[in-house]
Amino acid sequence: MCGRLSQYSGIHDFVAALNMPNALVNHIGDLPLERYNAAPTTQLALFHQEEGFLHANMVRWGWRPHWAKDRAAPINARVEKVAHGPFFRAIWPHRAIVAINNWFEWVDEGGPKKQPYLIRHRDRAPILCAAIGQYPSVGREPSEHDGFVIITADSAGGMVDIHDRRPVALSSELAREWLNPATPKEHAEEMVLHQGEVTDFFEWFRIEAAIGNVRNQGQNLIKPMSDSI
Repeated sequence: MCGRLSQYSGIHDFVAALNMPNALVNHIGDLPLERYNAAPTTQLALFHQEEGFLHANMVRWGWRPHWAKDRAAPINARVEKVAHGPFFRAIWPHRAIVAINNWFEWVDEGGPKKQPYLIRHRDRAPILCAAIGQYPSVGREPSEHDGFVIITADSAGGMVDIHDRRPVALSSELAREWLNPATPKEHAEEMVLHQGEVTDFFEWFRIEAAIGNVRNQGQNLIKPMSDSI
């Protein structure tokens, strides 16, 4: 996963995809997010569950522990290592979901520049990505150290030709289990290791090179090129 995604729907569209009956504590608002070209360090809508409520906060994409000041904050965490490595040990218990509309990859197809691709659900439903992070909680205000990482796994099928890594996307049922603080850590690890959505749930196509400039935003960025699907 290269590190660019879209999160343009409204928060209630993402809540509907979660199909979660819990009351929402919404710190974001009701307007569409309109982040068509979100890069690392962007503030994105992040969900977590606490005291029986679903909380939605804007949190920076990227996190590192306080002792790792000699490196940039990672934006992703490999599913094979995240539960047991020292780097993410402090936030592994703090599970979250970042709901996105799509993500982007760049592929070397022999031209002068790499070709950008958009990857999304075939039915265009939000993609519920497993994440962990440090985020505002009940009784604690936002902090400059807050942030989150998306858990990634090996790609499979035709998607591996686009990129060898991809977000771990969960069904709404599994996303609710992932968010539930009562879900044992061992079961949460099994879910992201073995129960992420399969490649058949997704489609991908070429898009215009304008996505490469992080300043560009708008619906035109997510349209397929004329030679795509």
